[in-house]
Amino acid sequence: RSLCAAAMAPVPLPHKKIVKKKTNKFKRHQSDEFVKVKESWRKPRGIDSRQRRRFKGLTLLVNVGYGSDKKTRHMLPGGFYKFTVSTVKELDVLLMQNRRYAAEIAHNVSARKRKEIVERAAQLNIKVLNGGAKLKSEENE
Repeated sequence: RSLCAAAMAPVPLPHKKIVKKKTNKFKRHQSDEFVKVKESWRKPRGIDSRQRRRFKGLTLLVNVGYGSDKKTRHMLPGGFYKFTVSTVKELDVLLMQNRRYAAEIAHNVSARKRKEIVERAAQLNIKVLNGGAKLKSEENE
């Protein structure tokens, strides 16, 4: 039974625990007060800005200390890194790295090509993150 499971899906390499220092987003100053000020982060640059001067009670500023550990940066919760794939041929790059990288099919790939990529990935024992996307059920055939 364990042999079948090993052949089905690759197991990620052992890695250190992924620690996120700050899980909630940095929001732009006054984005909660005005509709025209969007939430996407912008550094406050005003000469009198309370937030830039780091007054007590204001939202935190983005700085390098919030960065992730270099060893786990961009790592998915499952332990894989993403690798975007557009063609079947690009899967061959992941042949020896199937325990470190998982394939993600690009958004602009057609359903027909997606099917081919998923089939080839199964042969090469490569994990596909979005393998079920754009697939129709074939019940009426």
